[in-house]
Amino acid sequence: MGDSSYKVLECAELGRYGVAARDLKAGELLFEETPFAVGPKLDSPPLCLECCCPVDGGEGGPRCSRCGWPLCEDCMTAGELLYHRGECEVFSASGVRFRPVEDSTAGCVQLDCITPLRVLLAKEADEARWKREMEPMEYHDAVRREGANWKVDEHNIVSFLCGPCKLGKRFSTELVQRAIGLLDVNAFEGRTSSGYSCRGLYPQLAIMAHNCVPNVIHSIHPSDGFRMVARVAVDVKEGEKLYTTYTYTLTGTVARQSILKLSKFFTCRCARCIDPTELGTHFSSILCSKCSGGFITSTDPLDENAEWKCANCGFKTSGAAVQKVVMTIHNEIDELACLEYEASRLEAYESVYKKYRSVLHPLHFINTSIRHSLIELYGRIPGYEMAELPDILLERKVELCRSILRVLDVFEPGKSRARAMILYELHAPLIMLAQSAFARGEDTRDGRSLKQQLNEAAQILEECSGILEWEDPATPEGILANVAKQSLAQLRQSIEMLD
Repeated sequence: MGDSSYKVLECAELGRYGVAARDLKAGELLFEETPFAVGPKLDSPPLCLECCCPVDGGEGGPRCSRCGWPLCEDCMTAGELLYHRGECEVFSASGVRFRPVEDSTAGCVQLDCITPLRVLLAKEADEARWKREMEPMEYHDAVRREGANWKVDEHNIVSFLCGPCKLGKRFSTELVQRAIGLLDVNAFEGRTSSGYSCRGLYPQLAIMAHNCVPNVIHSIHPSDGFRMVARVAVDVKEGEKLYTTYTYTLTGTVARQSILKLSKFFTCRCARCIDPTELGTHFSSILCSKCSGGFITSTDPLDENAEWKCANCGFKTSGAAVQKVVMTIHNEIDELACLEYEASRLEAYESVYKKYRSVLHPLHFINTSIRHSLIELYGRIPGYEMAELPDILLERKVELCRSILRVLDVFEPGKSRARAMILYELHAPLIMLAQSAFARGEDTRDGRSLKQQLNEAAQILEECSGILEWEDPATPEGILANVAKQSLAQLRQSIEMLD
């Protein structure tokens, strides 16, 4: 497996893992692969089994005319089905219908069987690939048997497929549990062209070891059968390990550890996880109320019950007390997500940000998440549209972007999609500040000429479009790559006219 860019090694601690087979340059292609299977995530609300868009799961909701399971109007009339075809045959042959649900926003247990069933049908369709790529994959059978989910899966998925769906002769109960385990442990989240969540099994990507600071990035192309393209985000020397990540990098250590233990059955001991300061970012640190300038960090980040302590004055508190503070602020922020997309929403985020300035480290993950929300709002909502932002708010948007980039430089170094999206947000206020200073008759801003400032914005756009051009052109990120390219061409014309 693999080509000249990486090779697979094995050890007791990591199982199989990938290393660079030669020196690799940032952005270099590692491999491409099609998913073994792709489908809805666990606990999905009712959705179309072809395109994963939400649908009404109640009486009268849209259904496949053959099997009676959810299918949206568009997919019903689109002709040949790519993803729903397999289970449609199973449900039609067995006469198992979808039961209408009361609440179409809640997780729908009936859909939990879909992606495991697709894995089993894919095994039948391509035994050679199953043997070559899926059989060596870890599925933590013994640990999963001990967990609460085993019995739930046994009832909701295994018994359902082997009983009412009449697949017991085709697939053993052990094999069905194995398909569930393979998905739990190895699946990666993807998005459809319309931006809806799904999950896919990518055997080559799953070989890469996990790290909370990955050096491998991947983009999934929904319009091309969910083909996945993996690249290195930074320069990697021959023999160095290749790391992907199974968690969202912009969450704190407590949450990342909890997700990895629950769903992937391991404790991460990467350099970031064992460092109470999260590589100097203080991404989970809170400010000490007993002294000036002290940061309270965990005495053992791998133990959620460990004491937290101020490095400055020695004040101690419990892990539970810190988590309580974090949860309280989280709940307050979650409520803001329900506000209308108008000025009051932006002002509410700014006010929560100010409210907890004396509690959280400036780069704390909660502050980082508020900054993401504010960046999205400044320049886009009535009262705060780009053309009407005064310099002070343009400066605010620049500062918000630069703060997030400081964090991304540590946790997602190199050519990451998250970095590209923030760079795009940063370029416009920089151009407007430069133009505003020029209009006031100021030849320079921060000691730099208009041309130097516009050149900085051009470099930012160039880096942004260079990363986003790896995305599927049908996705929002792929569309943004084109917008960035056009903006860059216009900006370069403006710069030339300055000469």
